[in-house]
Amino acid sequence: MRPLPLGARLSLLFAACSAAVSLLAGIFFNQASEAHFVELDQQQLEGELAVLRGLLDGVTDAADLPGRLPVVREELAQHPELALRIVGSNGRIWFDSLPERQDPAAYRSLEAPLEPQDADGARLIVRLNIAHHRHFLDDMQRMIWLGVGLSALATALLGAWVVRRSLRPLRRMGEVAAGISASSLTTRLEQERQPAELAELAQAFNAMLARLEDAFARLSAFSGDIAHELRTPLSNLLTQTQVILSRPRTLEDYREALHSNLEELQRLAQMVADMLLLAKADHGLLLPNREPLELAAEIDALLDYFAPLAEDAGVRLERRGDAQLAADRGMLRRALSNLLDNALRFTPAGGEIRLELTNTAGRLRLEVGNSGPAIPAEQLPKLFDRFYRADPARREGSGEHAGLGLALTRSIVRAHGGEIRCESREGWTRFILEFPAAS
Repeated sequence: MRPLPLGARLSLLFAACSAAVSLLAGIFFNQASEAHFVELDQQQLEGELAVLRGLLDGVTDAADLPGRLPVVREELAQHPELALRIVGSNGRIWFDSLPERQDPAAYRSLEAPLEPQDADGARLIVRLNIAHHRHFLDDMQRMIWLGVGLSALATALLGAWVVRRSLRPLRRMGEVAAGISASSLTTRLEQERQPAELAELAQAFNAMLARLEDAFARLSAFSGDIAHELRTPLSNLLTQTQVILSRPRTLEDYREALHSNLEELQRLAQMVADMLLLAKADHGLLLPNREPLELAAEIDALLDYFAPLAEDAGVRLERRGDAQLAADRGMLRRALSNLLDNALRFTPAGGEIRLELTNTAGRLRLEVGNSGPAIPAEQLPKLFDRFYRADPARREGSGEHAGLGLALTRSIVRAHGGEIRCESREGWTRFILEFPAAS
């Protein structure tokens, strides 16, 4: 069963609240009116009792009563809403002005001794007709129910109108969401025109659109980057193959052409493998096979591997500190190799590459720093994007570096529960890797 619309539910809630408040107010007013009538009737009965006692003063038995009845009837005639019954001490009725067919329930009674000091003597029962009070209270109850119904209906209608106007920003959000496509992701809601209750939702909605726009832009750029990176090796393969087949060649020429093609194919295979690894990381499928590692030994092994390249470039390599980490040996070496290779390419001759291990505040910190020109601050957030190169003048066939190394490094670090960031100032560029100490 489809639930009621939000507007209908709010309107019914308003109507129910209004009806409940009106009903409670009506009941309270009805009870207060009835209590007020009881108090007035009691005062009238007590006053009339005092008058009748005065008129019947000296009456001790039924034989004394006939001489006093004319004045009693005269008093009752002046107050037609009153009735009197006089009952002797033996229970015998001496006098009763209430008609036999009259409903006793229509009267409010007050019973008291004829002589206040003789509680066992004759008794007076003064009755007051309260039918007009009952009619008034019955009419009031009908008005209360009518008022409850009308107030509920009016509140429901007014609430529906107010809710409809109040939900207009939500309908606007729905219209914007319905109109979103890959070509219209620049649409935004006007946050300053939203009610305070919806401003946060509008902000989150706009932030979602911004993320979608950024994701589509990255996807479009990614597709262009893939085409750009694949075009050069494929073009080289095609050109070399066409040239080698254009005329008969010696066996050595064929061998050299195949060797060159093999290099291009290996580059393509590595790029595809890196992209598959990134895709697995995006879907949470990059699961490291953890084992306890002595990071100092692992880093020293990498530094030994890169030592000849660093010596040729005139760059000094250094490690400081020691730490342990439960990590995937192959993944960690690949991430650090990417950072070292990147540092070697951008460290000038006579510079230094330093790897430093520290444990601070329950976090394991690994810094890979190199001396050299600083990276502009606006480029730092983009360094870990796929196919991004700090040099905007990307040259086709720019070698083995496709711009995936730092993206792979970040994926590997995050797969181990860590984070990576880059800082570049005062002639040093540092890539800072932080892992939970417990890992």
